[in-house]
Amino acid sequence: MGPLEGVKVIELAGLAPVPYAGMILADFGADVVRVDRAPAGEPKFDASRDSLGRGKRSLGINLKDPQGVELLLRLLESADVLIEPFRPGVMEKLGLGPDVVSARNPKLIYARLTGWGQKGSFAPMAGHDINYIALSGALSLFGRKGEKPIPPVNLIGDFAGGGMLCAMGIAMALFERTRSGAGQVIDAAMIDGAAHLSSFIFGFRGAGMWSDDRGTNMLDTGAPFYDTYETSDGRYMSVGAIEPQFYAALVEGLGFTPDDAPKQWDQSIFEQTAATFTDIFKSKTRTEWTTIFDGTDACVAPVLGLGEVSEHPHNAERKSFVTGVGGYTFPEAAPRLSRTPGRAVDTAPLPCADTDTVLSDLGLGADEIAALKDANVIG
Repeated sequence: MGPLEGVKVIELAGLAPVPYAGMILADFGADVVRVDRAPAGEPKFDASRDSLGRGKRSLGINLKDPQGVELLLRLLESADVLIEPFRPGVMEKLGLGPDVVSARNPKLIYARLTGWGQKGSFAPMAGHDINYIALSGALSLFGRKGEKPIPPVNLIGDFAGGGMLCAMGIAMALFERTRSGAGQVIDAAMIDGAAHLSSFIFGFRGAGMWSDDRGTNMLDTGAPFYDTYETSDGRYMSVGAIEPQFYAALVEGLGFTPDDAPKQWDQSIFEQTAATFTDIFKSKTRTEWTTIFDGTDACVAPVLGLGEVSEHPHNAERKSFVTGVGGYTFPEAAPRLSRTPGRAVDTAPLPCADTDTVLSDLGLGADEIAALKDANVIG
């Protein structure tokens, strides 16, 4: 039994961050019902690609119809959590704003997940991960010296700063409710989350230990002992030998003696050291370097592609990856709880596939469900 067993979550269908937040809750036992738009005909959707829908059920409702709005309100009366992905004001226009919903269910956790947040001059604007992390300062951290910022795909804003922190906020609000008995509204903004993830770097900068000149700092490829290096077969090794004892193991593995190894913290030779490390790493294959450094404290590991990770011995021993939705490889639920662990199931619903079941659970009879279908209120 997962730690969130018995928690009822209504997730309004949206893009990456909201379904990820819902997936985290579903992985740990919550009953997550995704509300999709009621389609006019058969849904054209490949459920085998819906990795973020794993473990959920899907209900189709036409929220442009007052009957659909009322139906969702009925669902929310017995729910614990609502997650909504819309721009500020949309839920209010639909008649589903926090005041209305909370009046029907004062214990509801109402999570609003957006890019810019509920307030601020940018709040009504469209945007994507790259824009949110740009304004947060996080995007400025990624890239090499003298080169343009490189977006780390959409992991920082959408998933870490957005979906993951939203799920954490929901968990905290659920815990607080055990003491107060009251729900609350969560304003989860990806711009806030991306900035929060950068707290450590803000601290470094404030202490004079981080430069705004990208690619010149210890952790952003400015130091030769914290970087990636190409191997002779066109693959890469990661190096993170910050502490002196780890650096000693690194240079030993690279073939240096203690007397001829480059001085670790001599910044005047950083470029020369990086060039030397580059040449050495290119002299062997990734497999050869892996053999040399595995089992050492050099903080060196191969850079694996997504298609390789499940086969690595360490990942295999931990069962870090499982066969998921569509028969593809996906990460297992994380983090790991000793008594009530999460589980990444291998099923995801087609949009609206569970409409009858969800509404039957709500107490609607077959005739009432049929009438709603005939009126195009539900899918």
